Amino acid sequence: MFDTIIRQANLPDGRKAHDIGLKDGRIAAIEKSLPAQAGTVIDATGRLVSPAFCDPHFHMDATLSLGLPRMNVSGTLLEGIALWGELRPLLTKEALIERALRYCDLAVSQGLLHIRSHVDTSDPRLVTAEALLEVRDLVKDYIDLQLVAFPQDGYLRAPEGVKSLERALDMGVEIVGGIPHFERTMEDGRRSLEALCRIAAERGLMVDIHCDETDDPMSRHVETLAAETIRHGLQGRVNGSHLTSMHSMDNYYVSKLIPLMAEAQMNATPNPLINIMLQGRHDTYPKRRGLTRVRELMAAGINVSFGQDCTMDPWYSMGSADMLEVAHMAIHVAQMGSLEEKARIFEAITVNSARTMGLQGYGLAVGCQADLVILQAVDVTEALRLKATRLVVLRRGRVISRTEPRVAALQLPGRPAQIDHGLDFVPPALRG
Repeated sequence: MFDTIIRQANLPDGRKAHDIGLKDGRIAAIEKSLPAQAGTVIDATGRLVSPAFCDPHFHMDATLSLGLPRMNVSGTLLEGIALWGELRPLLTKEALIERALRYCDLAVSQGLLHIRSHVDTSDPRLVTAEALLEVRDLVKDYIDLQLVAFPQDGYLRAPEGVKSLERALDMGVEIVGGIPHFERTMEDGRRSLEALCRIAAERGLMVDIHCDETDDPMSRHVETLAAETIRHGLQGRVNGSHLTSMHSMDNYYVSKLIPLMAEAQMNATPNPLINIMLQGRHDTYPKRRGLTRVRELMAAGINVSFGQDCTMDPWYSMGSADMLEVAHMAIHVAQMGSLEEKARIFEAITVNSARTMGLQGYGLAVGCQADLVILQAVDVTEALRLKATRLVVLRRGRVISRTEPRVAALQLPGRPAQIDHGLDFVPPALRG
């Protein structure tokens, strides 16, 4: 007897028409056919079932603040940082919580149930940390929310930056963050990474660094981050986010850098939507894309995950908590359009991101937690291409969101038809 059976589901690894039995919030069986009974039966015939999506890089303290106190006119990263500096003194705990909860509701509807958010610690009031710690508790039954102590103005550069970050960790923020390329000098950037990795090692915490988010090929803090990871024994616990300077580095240097990152067992998290929007702003033409070397990092065995980063805030006026949209952009910017590459892109918003976040019990296998999403698509390729509708979202085996399928009723002369935007768009060569 199962609590729920999802019937005839297609799986991300290519298996088709399998039943998934759920019991006590976990996946209890995955078989071609489960004859057992269940309290609830969900018909997924021809639909893809995936583990819930993960976002390992987001800024929930800034989300939905677009237009406060003004718009980013230049659209650049630096004006966004300056604009956030204007807004920060005006932030209230109540407003931060309200915006964050609205975003979390949107995330659930998109099948996004695991989020890592950076929390700006530059303001000694730490109202951002107070608010998001409360949000973490409020959403714990349906979203796993991790928090990173992030010194937006620089760990060494910001007044009281060192003390504020430590205080945020003492309050319960569980990951050490940093932004070495925004310190006053390259040397200060190096010193900040040495200090931050030492803190993480002493406290037994993970590290997530905004690293080299710039077009400057000489911004090479990721090299220091990899070396400090090894020195402090932090292998597997460190994430380098953005890494956009790697797009501009010469190939010889990168041929040394990527093996060093692999040796350190670093995770890498590009943010395709933001990187393509903010990088290359000082170029005329040719104009750089700015996304880091995704294909090369993956080929070296480095765990690559993708982040949303921003939704309607001083840096990005778009965004919808849709990790399929993030992956869709990655396919284009990284020029990874083969079937095999698309499968790897899908992993970057699911299993790879879960690995970056250190999630336990994540996945689509017997024993894993039943945090699942049923998509209006037959397979991973279709889900990415169509940014497929999230039909059903389950948390620990319980349905927490439903969305009607996207179906168009055509009224054409001589051939009225109904088109299912998932099932009717499989090329004949891929049907099986």
